[in-house]
Amino acid sequence: MLQVDDEKGHGGQPVVVIVDRGPVRVLTLNRPERRNAFDLALRVELADALEAAASSPHVRAIVVTGAGGSFCAGGDLSTMDDLTPVSVRHRTSEGIRVPAAIRGGDTPVVAAVEGAAYGAGLSLAMVCDHVVAARDARFGAAFSKVGLGGDFGITLTLPERIGVARARRMLLFAEVLDAESAERLGMVDALVDPGAALERAVADATRLAAAPPLAVAAIRRQVHAAHPDFDRGLVAEGDEQVALLLSEDLQEGIAAFREGRPPTFRGR
Repeated sequence: MLQVDDEKGHGGQPVVVIVDRGPVRVLTLNRPERRNAFDLALRVELADALEAAASSPHVRAIVVTGAGGSFCAGGDLSTMDDLTPVSVRHRTSEGIRVPAAIRGGDTPVVAAVEGAAYGAGLSLAMVCDHVVAARDARFGAAFSKVGLGGDFGITLTLPERIGVARARRMLLFAEVLDAESAERLGMVDALVDPGAALERAVADATRLAAAPPLAVAAIRRQVHAAHPDFDRGLVAEGDEQVALLLSEDLQEGIAAFREGRPPTFRGR
């Protein structure tokens, strides 16, 4: 069964494409011209789609992937001009809905990563229960390069996967890892040949969908109980991001990126 969101995004196309493959719902980020970078519309529609899937009795597992050979290149810098306190708070609150829907629901979520998983794309992959990646995929914590902190729960989920010290280093130094390095650290659960991430992710999600749903939900709650303040952490992360989105340093970071030069940050 194929389902496509009624809301239209860029160029009249839905920014999240929804396909049911039996009990597995596949959500595809559909901004390939921007390597599926997040703007506000994508944040809202992905959160809506995740919440709808988690509440559906017919969906037993979810796969998140990206169109056009990339998972997600992070936040769309072209949408970060002329930000206001109101627009920033709205943007951040909608962003919080995405990891909250994945972590707070009973339905397991699998990431199928091809190409880039940078910034918010890395965050999206890390909050999923299971990560399948192509061998040529790349994982990057690029937030600090433009003057931002982590979002989508990355400051909570990355330390869970690779430890606090290693996560701090990756975030502070904006490191980029290849898929094999990410697997060795525990960020990736399965490696496949390029182009095969989605099929492997659907196969793994189908196995999860066939498992007893009450037990799956219980195991997820038991594991997540080790981090009881996840929701509070999301709010704290969002509060920090609001201040950074309104900073002069962010505008300098964006300008430097566009002009292909090193940024000069002044701490204001």
